Amino acid sequence: MERSLKRKSPEKFSLDDLNEDVFERVLSWLPTSSFFRLTSVCKRWKSAAASVSFKLACSHIPSRDPWFFMVAPSLNQSVIFDSAENSWKRLNHPRLLLEDSNRSCMLVAASGGLVCYRTSSGNFIVCNPVTGSCSELPPMNFALENQCLNAVVMSTSFIDYKVSYKIVLVFGELPNLSFKVYNSSSSCWEDDNPLGRKVDDSSMECDSTDDNVVYFLSKAGNVVASSMQRSPTKQYSSVFTNKDGEEIVYFLSSSGTVVACNLTSKCFFEYPRLLPVFCEYSIDIVECNGEMLVVLLSEFLESTSLRVWKYDEANRCWQQIAAMPAAMSHEWYGKKPDINCVGAGSRIFICLNSPELCTYILCDLVTNEWVELPKCCINGEVVEFMSAFSFEPRIEASV
Repeated sequence: MERSLKRKSPEKFSLDDLNEDVFERVLSWLPTSSFFRLTSVCKRWKSAAASVSFKLACSHIPSRDPWFFMVAPSLNQSVIFDSAENSWKRLNHPRLLLEDSNRSCMLVAASGGLVCYRTSSGNFIVCNPVTGSCSELPPMNFALENQCLNAVVMSTSFIDYKVSYKIVLVFGELPNLSFKVYNSSSSCWEDDNPLGRKVDDSSMECDSTDDNVVYFLSKAGNVVASSMQRSPTKQYSSVFTNKDGEEIVYFLSSSGTVVACNLTSKCFFEYPRLLPVFCEYSIDIVECNGEMLVVLLSEFLESTSLRVWKYDEANRCWQQIAAMPAAMSHEWYGKKPDINCVGAGSRIFICLNSPELCTYILCDLVTNEWVELPKCCINGEVVEFMSAFSFEPRIEASV
């Protein structure tokens, strides 16, 4: 006699059956945008969102999809683009920035889960845009009024699941450069450090009589000056890398060359040029996966191209690693656009601005996909942004 086999109905599982420790670990894997909704689910979720152990669980998550903090003129709110959900979001403006309405603050750097503002008085404020927590750094022991500030970069690291950060300033006129560092571990500014020109820097210079000469980018000459200064943050366009234990800050000089400042060996050098100085173009530098890249938009033979370049240290030459499809880039021909870019992993977020058009592009360097992002509408009106800063949205990053 055959025994009839009955399928057992699957047991129902509820998050409420988990103990608090496992429950918080499960919640920590949710996208960061979900954290804003935790408090409205139930009392238990609200309690978990505010607990110290939940933030500790979040710190164990190795990485999160980047958010892009948007910069717009006269916008008293924080707007971000969430790459995980491919959508725009509005955050509460940091309270410290609203307490003094007379204090003008400009976003100048971002790293990890933090962003950095510079006030009109020259001081700096570090903020977590997700939680809104802010801290104003102590004033420096010298003024920058008579110094040319070339770069402001920020780097973060997690030690014992706690975030620590550095703010690095590079100032002076070439060839007399110096840098200054704020270290959150000691809560103070370190002494100034002069930067000497790299001894073999002459090997980086290009011989104009060489048929194989490689030129680089310059803002001098016939430049896209009509829109170059639309974003005030352009003057501090800089990136930070840490490779093989060497900390390097890259920035665009006043003549448009890329300057690399090695903070470890306390020296600097300029990269060779890529284009003749009389060409029209717009330029920016980004950091992707620990490397410095150059993004260049230029016009040639009645067409416009936007390309990404990487410097080959071994062969001392620039190599193109990505290019926007011609059908997309040609739209910008004759419009004198300015590009402001930021890297995040293997992606580059590009803001293209001109008096006629404003577009945001997300480029994936691995797949060479170029995607135009949807417009951002606030109160029924389209908002134009000039630039963006990339950061990982982390609620556990405290200042």
